[in-house]
Amino acid sequence: MVLKKELLCLFIQKVCPTASILLRGLSAEPTNLKAVLQEKIPKEQEKVKEFRKKHGSTKVGDVTVDMMYGGMRGIKGLVWETSVLDPEEGIRFRGLSIPECQKQLPKAKGGEEPLPEGLFWLLVTGDIPTESQAKALSKEWAQRAELPAHVVTMLNNMPNKLHPMSQFSAAVTALNSESQFAKAYSDGVHKSKYWEYVYEDTMNLIAKLPVVAATIYRNSYRDGKGIGAIDDNKDWSANYCSMLGFDDPQFTELMRLYLTIHR
Repeated sequence: MVLKKELLCLFIQKVCPTASILLRGLSAEPTNLKAVLQEKIPKEQEKVKEFRKKHGSTKVGDVTVDMMYGGMRGIKGLVWETSVLDPEEGIRFRGLSIPECQKQLPKAKGGEEPLPEGLFWLLVTGDIPTESQAKALSKEWAQRAELPAHVVTMLNNMPNKLHPMSQFSAAVTALNSESQFAKAYSDGVHKSKYWEYVYEDTMNLIAKLPVVAATIYRNSYRDGKGIGAIDDNKDWSANYCSMLGFDDPQFTELMRLYLTIHR
């Protein structure tokens, strides 16, 4: 079976100029994001350690009074690998422009816009995910989406005239009760393990945010009608649209694009 697969890959490379795209679908790449990061992070930590050892005292810029009064505009103050915002060119995610992301990232079946799950994988790993990797994220977020009872109760008892963002902020703060990092930090976890608990909190929060937002929307603008159940077979954006009460395919596609470029 392995030999047949290798021969098929070689054949595709010979006859197809876009073989790399097809081969990504054939490769047995892991779909567990945490497992991928467990492989990547130690290597990145070593690279950073070595880079700082060599260049730790290197000067990278000057600071002027105008920069300070201008909101620190133009000051190099943070290493940020996931994206860059150019005033002329616009934003790039891991070096890819929005049109390039639209072309290269996985899409829903029959869709034309990228899945936010794909961009998240790209930002976190630096790699363009396969369709199966993006689908695995969709399923995992669906499985993590349920809100704790106390947050549901709080949202359903908010005055509907309270600004939606105030409700949203309150709900996110209340979700701290579920924080694995907070517990681990309190227990004295070693810094080298911080990322594992931050990862869990991040995945849980991303999964729950559409449920929070949809609940607020329904309570504020739809007389508190229920949001329905999360569907494990739908992607993150499609579930969000359904919970809002919109099932139009074009609306869902626009939501996928909107959530992708605003991640």
